Amino acid sequence: MLLPWVSGLGAGIVFLHFLQKLLLPYFWQDLWFLLKVIRCGIRIERYRRQGELVTVLDTFLSHARRQPRKPFIVFEGDTYTYEDVDKRSSRVAHVFLNHSPLAKGDTVALLMSNEPDFVHVWFGLAKLGCVVAFLNTNIRSHSLLHCVRSCQPRALVVGADLLEAVEEILPSLPADLRVWAVRDSVPRGVASLTEKLRTASDKPLPRSHHVASNLKTPSLYIFTSGTTGVPKAAVITQLQALKGAAGLWAFGCTSDDIIYITLPLYHSSGAILGIGGCIELGATCVLKKKFSASQFWNDCKKYNVTVFQYIGEICRYLCKQPKLFFTFELIKYDFQKDEPIRNQQGWCSHVKKGEPGLLISRVTEKNPFFGYVGNKKHTEKKLLCDVFKKGDVYFNTGDLMVQDHENFLYFCDRLGDTFRWKGENIATTEVADIIGMLDFIQESNVYGVAVPGCEGKAGMASITLKPNKSLDLEKVYEQVVTFLPAYACPRFLRIQEKMETTGTFKPKKFQLVQEGFSPLKISDPLYFMDNLKKTYVPLTKGLYDQIMLGEIKL
Repeated sequence: MLLPWVSGLGAGIVFLHFLQKLLLPYFWQDLWFLLKVIRCGIRIERYRRQGELVTVLDTFLSHARRQPRKPFIVFEGDTYTYEDVDKRSSRVAHVFLNHSPLAKGDTVALLMSNEPDFVHVWFGLAKLGCVVAFLNTNIRSHSLLHCVRSCQPRALVVGADLLEAVEEILPSLPADLRVWAVRDSVPRGVASLTEKLRTASDKPLPRSHHVASNLKTPSLYIFTSGTTGVPKAAVITQLQALKGAAGLWAFGCTSDDIIYITLPLYHSSGAILGIGGCIELGATCVLKKKFSASQFWNDCKKYNVTVFQYIGEICRYLCKQPKLFFTFELIKYDFQKDEPIRNQQGWCSHVKKGEPGLLISRVTEKNPFFGYVGNKKHTEKKLLCDVFKKGDVYFNTGDLMVQDHENFLYFCDRLGDTFRWKGENIATTEVADIIGMLDFIQESNVYGVAVPGCEGKAGMASITLKPNKSLDLEKVYEQVVTFLPAYACPRFLRIQEKMETTGTFKPKKFQLVQEGFSPLKISDPLYFMDNLKKTYVPLTKGLYDQIMLGEIKL
């Protein structure tokens, strides 16, 4: 009697296992990940209730005490232990403590490339309780000046290789803003941080200097291009930094891992998930000044890398976001009106599997949106209200995504007044404003166009000329390369007689994007950016064919 029952039970278990593999193939991986996220949440809540406000910096200092000789950063063949970074960052803290009026809660802007001193300065300022604003190392001139002014810093620290960019805007900076350079020889009006570091103490600072009053205290400002206008400083609280730093741990990394970071540290992925993630684990990171495809695997082999960070343009696919971890929705979007589609009742609707949709995330008490520094309109524009029911609020990511039948998410495009190229979000209004500064330009409409074999979209500018003015292609080239990062410079120009606008007087983009840059479809004059000739040259059919075949690198 027992045998048939056992056989039936065994068959039932096998059937359930087969059903789970068929319908929920990633169930156990997702469950394990969820349990780790819950565990992290419980730990943070325990800190809050017990009044133990443990920050990412506190975790680093703990590792520096417990494993001082363990390598923390490997950079260009040199190794910096946890103790080395602790002492160097303490020297930075003592310099500002003794030679500047900085106080706890002040903001300091940081413009540095990927290098160990980026971390030393960041941690040194954090030891004083300062909020550090990371500046994009690609921006120049007006954009850089805007970013500095918008975060209202008391000081600006700049790396040796970026000092020239700051010298351009030095006369326009606030009079009470002190500029420090990580270099010995500095121009007038700039202080040498390197010189002061030689005689600075490396003794630990009292924890009272940096202890946070609560986990919602700002820790960092990280600039994002957003969906409209110039870059904006997003507030990163101590709580958000802690959550981000737990990412590598949640995905199964351990203290024995060696993590390869090629992403820029001014970005949240490189700084919080990367450096912060290594600190959470007590692991070692191999820091790269800039991503290099040709050196990537050689570096991995040389340094015994076990984990590396990436964005979609590197691996050509996006990481799956389990719905138990990040509550998101993909909704239908009207590309011509540039807004979510709503039904007769005013509600948004979901897209089907395999269809592109706008990625949104519900804003709740547990998943808050802290907004941007300064103008509240920028924060309000990122929120969608009454999406599925009265009173609900969702964060608009501005990303167009597709979810396949296995529930993996794939990036499609950037919406609104931005597009993505070379892994960067490009604000079309900023590029258009730079081009519009030329005295022969009447109007400029900037958008992204798809190019075969390229990730993201290449920049294209449609322009109209002022009456009785002629087009100077060399001046257009000089203007964009002088005032824009290399990735934001339009690769193509289209000269139109009249700019078509929407009912709200915004330049129409949808039709222009659909037409692309084909001289076979477009009768308007077209031009291509030629960096060798330092000008824009006519886009002939022969040149167009070379671009389409991938013979010309954009």
